[in-house]
Amino acid sequence: QVQLVESGGGLVQAGGSLRLSCVASGGTFISYAMGWFRQAPGKEREFVAASNWRGRSTYYADSVKGRFTISRDNAKNTVYLQMNSLEPEDTAVYYCAATVYYDDYVRDPKNYSYWGQGTQVTVSS
Repeated sequence: QVQLVESGGGLVQAGGSLRLSCVASGGTFISYAMGWFRQAPGKEREFVAASNWRGRSTYYADSVKGRFTISRDNAKNTVYLQMNSLEPEDTAVYYCAATVYYDDYVRDPKNYSYWGQGTQVTVSS
């Protein structure tokens, strides 16, 4: 059983930056691809970014490509989401998740077995 704990959310002005962290425990971190998802009020949970187990293959939603960067430190069992040039539309609860799937399958939240509790990101205009 894998436990995931996110941190780093907060309130930031448009154009600002935040870095989210997600620490995993209870499993073999390198066995999983890691993803970030977000959910805004009244909307479905949507894919943001994902990284394969080595961090060499990364995937991004078109809406965040060029602004967000996913990375992972396997020695620390941690995955990060660096978010730059934030926009009010990025406001949401951000979740990290773990999956044994790979390639484009990591874009589908249904393929993830483990989820964190989420961290709120609010971008003011």
